Amino acid sequence: MAAPRPEFFSADGPEAARWGEERRAMVATLRAMGIRDPRVLAAFEGVPRHRFVPAPERDLAYADTPLPIGLGQTISQPYMVAAMTEALQLTGGEKVLEIGTGSGYQAAILSCLAAKVVTVERHRALGERAWALLAEFTASGGPGFARVTGVVGDGTLGCPEHAPYDAIVVTAASPAVPEPLLRQLADGGRLVVPVGGHGVQTLERHRRQGDQIVSERLMDCVFVPLIGQFGWKE
Repeated sequence: MAAPRPEFFSADGPEAARWGEERRAMVATLRAMGIRDPRVLAAFEGVPRHRFVPAPERDLAYADTPLPIGLGQTISQPYMVAAMTEALQLTGGEKVLEIGTGSGYQAAILSCLAAKVVTVERHRALGERAWALLAEFTASGGPGFARVTGVVGDGTLGCPEHAPYDAIVVTAASPAVPEPLLRQLADGGRLVVPVGGHGVQTLERHRRQGDQIVSERLMDCVFVPLIGQFGWKE
């Protein structure tokens, strides 16, 4: 990952040192919790999570907890974002689809790790706020943010106009794996998605191998529901 230019964090003013310390502490916590991929850890140290958190919650930006971002949505806890990102097994040249832009933080992380990121958000207001943040970081030298394409729509349908994808990550819980997402996986592509009811779900990884899908369960998790034609009804 390219290092951010100094002006990348200039908007933090006198608090820049504080945020830098908190970011490094967050990365140390992620490492202690089992995140091993050095590229993932570098991305988490390079992306200013506090910029993606609404002002009332900003003091908790680097705590390992989900935080509200409006419209009933959340920014996931850092560990879950890191675990899902690591599970995608990115090496740098992939095209990635994210379902649920939310705050834009996951898309920012992915943009440091892949060649192209397509991110779909059903709430236009959330999406436009997130994409404006990403554009701001691109203009100030943020690493990779120009690689992100934002789309408003039903994430359970994926984004077929940019398919196939080497990796797909879903940041909300679906009652079952959305079939359109499986169809949009490239051969060898990985889909990471929380599956289950409205309580605790299971994070699953599905890998396309030719005409076959190989599935595995990774861990328990808790996410807001995935709304759409192949998810939960609103």
